[in-house]
Amino acid sequence: MIDWLKTNVIKAREALTAEVAKFRNRTFMESVANACALIAAADGEIRSEEKMKMVGFINASPELKVFDLNDVIKVFNDACGKFGFDFQIGQAEALKAIGKVRAKDGEARLLVRVACAIGASDGHFDEKERAACRLICLELGLSPADFQLEP
Repeated sequence: MIDWLKTNVIKAREALTAEVAKFRNRTFMESVANACALIAAADGEIRSEEKMKMVGFINASPELKVFDLNDVIKVFNDACGKFGFDFQIGQAEALKAIGKVRAKDGEARLLVRVACAIGASDGHFDEKERAACRLICLELGLSPADFQLEP
């Protein structure tokens, strides 16, 4: 079972890497970084440990290596700062950035898959992270059921 899971995670990661490379652009990168911040803030508070986890994931993720790491980290930190100032403002601003890929179905679907991968990056995809991914789906006009995100 564990070998099957590892194999499928590797295959999924390789597929995401290839897809992200197709959509290398600033708008998509900003959407991904804001999705990371939204996932990190899912419990209402971004702790320094969560920031480090997200920055570590961005730094190590093959899906995000096509982007300039310094740019991704800056956008992520800016988004986290907005959550730190006020959760509702942070959430609204993150969703605004995420929503910029709404009209681009391929990018929108890929963004949800990347957000789910980020949520599950620590091996545990909890309900608050799943709820944040559902919110991303709704912002993008996608059905959470298409990504197995039903409550």
